[in-house]
Amino acid sequence: MNQRNCLVLFLLLFCVASLSAQSQEKRITASFIGISLSEAMCLIEKSTGYTFFYDATQVRVEQKVSLVCKNERLSAALVRMLNPIQLSFEITNTQIAVFNKQKAVCHTDIKVRGKVLDERGEEIVGANIIMEGTNKGTITDLEGCFELESSFGATLVVSFIGYKHQKIRVKSGEPLWIKMEVDAIALEEVIVVGYGTQKKLNMTGSVVQVCRQQLESRPIQNLSTGIQGLMPGVTVVAGSGLPGQDGGTIRVRGVGTLNSSNPYILVDGVETGTMNSVDPNDIESISVLKDATSAAIYGSKASNGVILITTKRGKSGTPRISYNGYASIQKPTMLQDLMSSYDYARLYDKARVEYGLAPRFDKSGDGKVYEKFRDGSDPYNFPDTDWYDLAYRTGFQHTHNVNVSGGTDNLKYMASVGYLHQDGTLPHAERQQFNGRTNLDVRLNSRLNVRVNMSYINNDYSEPNSSYGGSGSGQIVMRLGKIAPWIVGRYEDGTWGTFSDGSPIAWLDVDQSVRRENQNFSGTLSADYQFMDGLVATLTGSYVNNQQHYKAFQKFIQYNPNKKSDPNKLNENYYGWHRATFDALLNYDKQFGVHGLKAMAGWHTEKYSYNENTSERKNFPNNDLTDMNAGDASTQKNSGYSRDLAMVSWFGRINYDYAGKYLFEANVRADASSRFAEGHRWGYFPSFSAAWRISEESFMEDAREWLGNLKLRGSYGNLGNQSALDDYYPWMNNYALDTSYPLGGGLQSGYYHKNYKIPTISWEKARTWGIGFDATLLDKLSVSFDYYDRKTTGIIMDVPVPAEFGLGAYKDNVGAMQNRGMELSLGYNDKYGDWSFGATANVSYNRNKILDLDGVASMLDGDLKIRQVGEAFNMFYLYKTDGFFQSDADAAAWQEKYARPGTGYPFELDWTNSEKKKKFKAGDLRYVDTNGDGMLNADDRTLCGSSDPSYTFGLNLSGGYKHFDLSVMFTGVAGVKRMIDTNGFGGEWSGDDCHPNTIWLDSWTPDNQDAKMPRIAVSKSSFNLEKSDFWLQDGSYVRLKNLQFGYTVPKKALKSLGIEHLRVYYSGENLLTFHKMMIDADPELGSLYTFPINQTHAIGVNLTF
Repeated sequence: MNQRNCLVLFLLLFCVASLSAQSQEKRITASFIGISLSEAMCLIEKSTGYTFFYDATQVRVEQKVSLVCKNERLSAALVRMLNPIQLSFEITNTQIAVFNKQKAVCHTDIKVRGKVLDERGEEIVGANIIMEGTNKGTITDLEGCFELESSFGATLVVSFIGYKHQKIRVKSGEPLWIKMEVDAIALEEVIVVGYGTQKKLNMTGSVVQVCRQQLESRPIQNLSTGIQGLMPGVTVVAGSGLPGQDGGTIRVRGVGTLNSSNPYILVDGVETGTMNSVDPNDIESISVLKDATSAAIYGSKASNGVILITTKRGKSGTPRISYNGYASIQKPTMLQDLMSSYDYARLYDKARVEYGLAPRFDKSGDGKVYEKFRDGSDPYNFPDTDWYDLAYRTGFQHTHNVNVSGGTDNLKYMASVGYLHQDGTLPHAERQQFNGRTNLDVRLNSRLNVRVNMSYINNDYSEPNSSYGGSGSGQIVMRLGKIAPWIVGRYEDGTWGTFSDGSPIAWLDVDQSVRRENQNFSGTLSADYQFMDGLVATLTGSYVNNQQHYKAFQKFIQYNPNKKSDPNKLNENYYGWHRATFDALLNYDKQFGVHGLKAMAGWHTEKYSYNENTSERKNFPNNDLTDMNAGDASTQKNSGYSRDLAMVSWFGRINYDYAGKYLFEANVRADASSRFAEGHRWGYFPSFSAAWRISEESFMEDAREWLGNLKLRGSYGNLGNQSALDDYYPWMNNYALDTSYPLGGGLQSGYYHKNYKIPTISWEKARTWGIGFDATLLDKLSVSFDYYDRKTTGIIMDVPVPAEFGLGAYKDNVGAMQNRGMELSLGYNDKYGDWSFGATANVSYNRNKILDLDGVASMLDGDLKIRQVGEAFNMFYLYKTDGFFQSDADAAAWQEKYARPGTGYPFELDWTNSEKKKKFKAGDLRYVDTNGDGMLNADDRTLCGSSDPSYTFGLNLSGGYKHFDLSVMFTGVAGVKRMIDTNGFGGEWSGDDCHPNTIWLDSWTPDNQDAKMPRIAVSKSSFNLEKSDFWLQDGSYVRLKNLQFGYTVPKKALKSLGIEHLRVYYSGENLLTFHKMMIDADPELGSLYTFPINQTHAIGVNLTF
């Protein structure tokens, strides 16, 4: 579906919604006899969406009532139900006030007038004001005002959804100004869970939810980094600051497998695979299902956690038009502090001389040449190039979103369009996104409701392309930090100074980029049919289509008369996938006195298809002809493939509660996937949980004044992971086609069996149990705690085979891993006059441990890490150091001690060859014989910590005074290691292809023996750059993630303009970072040569008509 058709469809749907929105009285179908009034009101609220209000001292809700009607006007039905028990009612908007027919006696000595305001001082429309002990009351008008006959000394009870009740005593006839206080518990009452919602108070599992208010007005480019630090147990690590590719890596309760640990992500019930395909302005809430009870309903895709994103929907009422937008500037959070040409040249010459080489610059030995680098008198022969300053710039981003919503009881609509444009901090790093979304809710009759969701995103982003190495900006970012400052950036004639690989500035100047053009469409049609009271069937069909066009053209560059690039080259690829799903649900919800029962049964099927086509040609006639056909056909490379997956599932859930005190939930799901062979396709995933609301017990009655809620809960269940591998058919033996055989006097293409596959391979399985509690104290402080234990078995990994086997390693379900941890969250809200204050904090601890590697104690994981039973995943495995040698004699003695031929000395295999032998000297790192065997070899490498954090935490502080608001958010991690540079922050001292960090100014010399860095050695002529713990950094940090200051214009100042709400604000992102690393490098990235994360300063506005 192209962009134009999607736009037309959006406009048509919006017009239909707008034209159909007209008011009419609600009708009701009901059938109940002899039930309590409280039960009857609950049923009517569920059926109509209206809310009942009454004074409990005047209305006895235990009285029995009856009502049998079909498609009857609500008012008529209420008259027939309430008349027999001498009650009357008034309907205002969607609120029903119930009171005695016989008016209570009260002395109406005074007329009370007043205004009800929210926490920001804005008028509240529809707030209820009732005289305590009577049925006398009213509601506020469109300006938040009310008028009521009262008596001196009477108490007014003011209430509104989402706010705490206020009691005001009438002391005079002066107007009342009543400022309401947010009820945080009420606002969080309903939580989105798998295939439905649940009241938070009745939940037995571990679910955490972020509401839209926590994401609004923040200058974030994507949701994944936007939720960082907001939820306990959810770790988000930013990947880079590259526009369009700056999404974070999300882990829920640690890393649960040796393979893919990505959570299962759904938007409005539709699987997307990423959070970044949704405009943050469209979000209503984000729920993360963390334990087996909450996630088991998704079975084989849920072992790494589930993220449910719910978008905004329309609400009954007049149309509301909202605009949210901001403009921002961006710069890198951190860049290295690199040496000047003066410092680098003199230290480099000194190192060369110590190594026995002639100095490169100071041929005369008087040092005057270094001064030319410093004084800038000859910038083209003695330059001091600031490569970062030449390349990086101030980025600019602006985002706009318009949302229209409204409707009637029978039709509600929401439509939004958004636009984002971002110019990154490097030239040609750019993102441009257009998105549209519409959600419709249609009530066709009293039994049938239909929902339609559609969204479209056109997301195009690009990055600068290098002319050396792989495509993309990686080489550019790396070379900007590794090219010597004594090389000229640009000459006067427009040519460029170069090193062996070319020039990163030239790559930026010639305007070559990698473009990715993405289109995503998703549509959902869902229908609910109510067979009878409490029994509803739901049918849902969804379709998602995602396409990407990738194009990267590397231009031919003549850098200068002596240097040119490789021939030009074009890579053009097409990637696409689509998924169709169908769900059938049957829900039953019934209250039997104090017994509550909810049950769900469901069936799910899906079909997923993926295709990929890639092509390449070189030697184009010039840099302007970029069609594939213009390239040399003899250089052409093509590849492509398509894959399909299918899944069928059935599932069920049952919830029971007794008097709101004893809660139980059970889930089960069975999945069958084409990813596995017949006989191994079905997996079964049950879960059980229970909770006890102690605060509802009679023996806790005396504590209710300060203890609003106390709930203990526990859960146990099994989850699966079918997406551990990229292989769509891990059980199917197949043949590789990329080989040749000598036949007929030449090489003939052929095929061969590369790897063996076993047909019994199946799901990775995770057994999870946990306990926790939730509490609310003094209606101000909320506490939640969880302890969990997750054990993953059947982890798919390579099983090594002997050479005689003839094929490569095969994969099998042989690994095991465990994650245990704790999560704590605290929330506090209070108000002092015109001042308000709120604080939320969360901290999580996770202990990861590998339990089994198919009987092997350990196996290397690349050059830096190891997988070892009993230890955490992603564990660094490095040599241990113990300071510097302080004299050549100490170094020689140490070297002689371990210089044993044939012992496998780690730094020089041919130890007997004196010409190759390096000498340890004063100022070199001293390595430790950790196992004490008298030899220093690879066995002395030791575990040095994991790159996965043990602790994550977040702190949010908010405050307000009248119309001003201020919020501050901190995030951080601890217990994490970063090997940010294996070359010692530029310490290889190799000349043009190196730019040392200024920390090397504090390197070891005989006069500076208490230095931070070892001695400077030219061209890696020492052993100092071996992979040791000296270069491993403590990656713990605390970051000022967001600071926001806003002002809401009073409504009375906007009334004449027809504006309902106007707020202007400043918002800053990634403003400060506190860390322990040796140099200024972003600890979140873990690399000096990754596109830097952005620090953002934004000015924005929220506007509602």
